[in-house]
Order: sequence, then C-alpha cells, then structure tokens
Amino acid sequence: MSSMEATPRHGTADRSHPWGFVVPAFAVLAVFFLTPTIYNFIYAFTDWSSFKSAMNPVGLGNFADLIASGSLRNSLVITLVYAAGVAVLQNLFGLGLALLLERDTLVNKIVRVVFFVPVILSALAAGYVFQALLRPDGGLNQMLGLLTGSPVKIAWLGSTTWTLFVCIVIHSWKWMGMSMLVYLAGLKTIDAQVLEAARIDGASRWATLHQIRLPLIAPAVTFNVATALLGSMNSFDIVQATTGGGPGGSTELLNLFIFRTFGQGLYAQATTMSLVLFLAVVILAFPVIGMLRRREGRMA
Repeated sequence: MSSMEATPRHGTADRSHPWGFVVPAFAVLAVFFLTPTIYNFIYAFTDWSSFKSAMNPVGLGNFADLIASGSLRNSLVITLVYAAGVAVLQNLFGLGLALLLERDTLVNKIVRVVFFVPVILSALAAGYVFQALLRPDGGLNQMLGLLTGSPVKIAWLGSTTWTLFVCIVIHSWKWMGMSMLVYLAGLKTIDAQVLEAARIDGASRWATLHQIRLPLIAPAVTFNVATALLGSMNSFDIVQATTGGGPGGSTELLNLFIFRTFGQGLYAQATTMSLVLFLAVVILAFPVIGMLRRREGRMA
C-alpha cells in the first residue's frame, strides 16, 4: 500500500520538476531579449538621443527620415547582397567538403576537424587576421611575390566593386565547417541500399547526387540556408574588423550603419534602423525558409 501511495507522489514530482529549469531560462530570455525588443519598438517612435534630456514621441518621423536617406537604402541593399552571397557560397563550400570527406577514414576525420576550427574561432579575430593578410603589404601579396619573383601590391580590400565579395568569401570560410557537419549528418542518413540500386541501374555520380542524394538531405539544405541567411543578415564583426564598412561605404552592412549611428548619439534613429533590419529579416528570410520547407514536402 505504501508503494502504491509513493507512486503518485513520484509522478507529481516528475511532472513539476522541469519547471525548475524552464523558469530561469524564461527569466533570462525576458530580461535580455524580450524586454529590449519591446523597448526597441517603443524608442523607434521617439526622438531619443544624447543631445536631449527629454524624450518625445515623433510618430513615424524617424521612418520617414530613413526612407528619404540614401545611406539607409544603400546599406540595406549591401546587406541583402551580402546575405544572398553568403547563403550560396557557404552552402556550396559546406556541401563540397561534405561530399569530399564523406568516407570515415582517418585522414578525412582529421581534415574535418581542420575545416571546423574556424567555426570556433572568434569572428572578430578572423576578420583581423584576414585584414592583415589582405593588405597591400600583407601575407597574401608576399606569397604571390615569392611565386612570381616580383613584388605584388594588390589592394584586395581597396576595390569598391570586389571588396564586398571578398568579405562574403571570408564569412563563408568562417562558417562552412558548420554547414559541412550538417550535410555530413544528412548524407550519413541515406540508406546505402538506395545508392547501390542507383549504381546498378547505371546512374551517373551527378544523377545520383542531383536526383537522389540532394532530395534526401533537403532538411539539411533548409537548415543551412536558413542559418546562413539569418546569420549573415545580422553580421557585424567580420566586416567591421576587415574593412570597417569601406572603401567608400561599399561594405557598410546595416549593422555597421546602426553601430555608427549609435556612436553619434542618435539613439532613436539607430533603434529605428534595427527595427528595419528586423522587418527585413521577417519579410525576406522567412519566406525563403518557408519555400524550402514546402520543397522538402514535395520531395518527401
């Protein structure tokens, strides 16, 4: 009888026990994410700045000023190009590495670790390393000079046309190891009998990849594209360390623009920009993710 009475008490304890873990997590989320987000929406409709002691509502005035500002439009376009480029390159690099290193050999395992190391490095540190390498007198030009036998002084970060692409490559290099692991996990779930049947039927490697393997790892593609888009649209540290938004503002992402505006004491304008970035992510990134999810359903 005592054992029967103990069972409900034990079950009740099990049901209530997880709240001891959930409540602190929600408290941290509320303090450090939900509250600032709510205030972000409020301050975007005020004239908050370091030049005034009082804060007054201005309605949609901040948004009207930003819409009329060519700098905001330019930074938003640069951010979208940057995000699209990273989403493509990071996934191409990650998928290529996953296919090359799919076999569980000792060499492949070591190489996987090597390519994953940049993921755990500080993005700011990685940006400064590339900034040093790509200077006219940096390591890359010195190596090219040794190969060609003559001094090389290419300004890799000095072009208003190509520097953004260089930053996209650096960001993709930084995170391609994560994409590689996700694709490897997806490839490992494919039944070997399916691939063997395709080989017996005479399917080429390209046909097997395009018609069998890629559709079967569609969830991995969705996850990697989503994380690449969301991460690159909120990128700051790599570009800040590498170019600082230059040359001529050609790499000034929206987060760099927001950072500079905050530094000028224009808090309400910067808050409005961060709200614009939030809306851009919701309007542009999430439909892409939804499209990929629907594509998964058609392939299933």
